[in-house]
Amino acid sequence: MIAIGSDHGGMSLKVAVIECLKSKGIKYKDFGAFTTESVDYPDYGQAVAEAVVSGECQSGIVICGTGLGISIAANKVKGIRAAVCTDPFMAKMARQHNNANILALGERVVGVGLAMEILEAWLNSDFESEGRHGSRVDKIKEIEKKYFK
Repeated sequence: MIAIGSDHGGMSLKVAVIECLKSKGIKYKDFGAFTTESVDYPDYGQAVAEAVVSGECQSGIVICGTGLGISIAANKVKGIRAAVCTDPFMAKMARQHNNANILALGERVVGVGLAMEILEAWLNSDFESEGRHGSRVDKIKEIEKKYFK
């Protein structure tokens, strides 16, 4: 299951992403927001991140105007590797090389068409855990251990 959340600035794109997930038969849990009334993106980034680290959901998607604020909020949760992606190559590399467990999108940065290409690349890529990529992600985990006590 994929956790999904957005602030008001990402509502339209969130609806499109949910429709894409539905069309593929992918289960999801929507953590809000549910209207275009102004809300605070950290609340939704945190909710999605907590669902991922708890194991309730396998991965997540967060959306705000730029993808930046909500990804920063999600990345404050230990164990999260949220990656803002603006093209399919970034999404593929975020999964393959960085084991990103949350995809962050910016509604005001990428249009729906490009966002769907990014989503496809992210969904269809897997972490290359053997070799240098696995050891690099392990180093990220060591940094977390040092600063998240």
